[in-house]
Amino acid sequence: MESIEYVVVGAGLSGAATAWQLAAQGHEVALLERSTPANNAGSSHGSARIFRYAYPSEFYTGLVKEAKAGWDELANVSGKQLIKPTGAVDYGTVRQPERLAAALSAHGIDHELLSPTDAQDRWPQIAFDTQVLWHPGAGVIDAHESVAAMVDQAVAHGAQLHTNWAVTSISGSEGAFILTSDDGRSLRAGNVVVAAGGWLPQLLDHLSLPSQWLANMPALEVRQEQAYHFPYADVARQSGSPWPTFIHKRAGWEAYGLPGGRDAGFRGQKVAEYNGGKVLPSAAYQDGLIDPVNRRRVVEYVEKYLPGLIPEPYAETTCLFTNTPTEDFILDRTEGITIVSPCSGHGAKFAPLIGQFAADLATGTGTAADQFRLATAGAGARS
Repeated sequence: MESIEYVVVGAGLSGAATAWQLAAQGHEVALLERSTPANNAGSSHGSARIFRYAYPSEFYTGLVKEAKAGWDELANVSGKQLIKPTGAVDYGTVRQPERLAAALSAHGIDHELLSPTDAQDRWPQIAFDTQVLWHPGAGVIDAHESVAAMVDQAVAHGAQLHTNWAVTSISGSEGAFILTSDDGRSLRAGNVVVAAGGWLPQLLDHLSLPSQWLANMPALEVRQEQAYHFPYADVARQSGSPWPTFIHKRAGWEAYGLPGGRDAGFRGQKVAEYNGGKVLPSAAYQDGLIDPVNRRRVVEYVEKYLPGLIPEPYAETTCLFTNTPTEDFILDRTEGITIVSPCSGHGAKFAPLIGQFAADLATGTGTAADQFRLATAGAGARS
């Protein structure tokens, strides 16, 4: 049986980032993926994820600044543009643009607060119902290309990539873990990092974790989210004045949108209701089916609030959100196993930094913020 110093389970954004960091530090690493990196059954596929600095929490805004340095490094070593700049607008009574502006000001991030009228003049394709926060440093992450770039860097530094390697159990104790696949293969590891996304809930009962530590694990809610691509009503104007990403939060409704990029054939905007999908026991139960009631809600939203789009989706897709009750991440280690779940629909933008945190936890050379540790989780991100 092959023995590896560090095994990372899951080759999505966080797992790929962790493998990259561990391998770059000179460690022996194997990266296991149940299918292929950034496959469509996970949370890290496609070309369109929002990168933004705007958070009501100065803590998370500060982390985005730190993460951006990692994105810049990855772009440099890979030679790829992984974040396309678009800027972002945030609005709605629940979104509280003034509070977001305060967090951006605390970190010296360029932004403006605009009246609804001024914002409408600038972006007539969007109907604003409150004051609007604009910050030009936001953009769109190409998730698939980002995973590919991090996997490439990990492999270039000596990591092994094992595809079609679905982990079903991790047994043993610190210093001697046996990972078993669904087809009977096995690996021995000195340390394990589990970055399994929506498969984490079903794996937890098959990990060698202390019962008291597990008792502190918050309930994980896996949702099959739904997103729709709507065509631009004025393609000529779009080419000269690109859409920003947007987050619109009002009582009873949270919507977000971003240029769909390659996923949408570069001809439309991706729009979704935040946490509008059905709850699943784990990722294994996803069926990829669109709820027609959800589709109707999103179409009606586009009709009312996005006059720059034709309210007829030409493409639709599902993806996975794995939520914690507070929307904070889980980053913690016990007895040689590190759990990494930068989730709740807002983790993609932190990927290089999450990889750094996870590598530091796994090697014992550093730690993660108390907010992410199981004994102290619960401050609340509210993304």
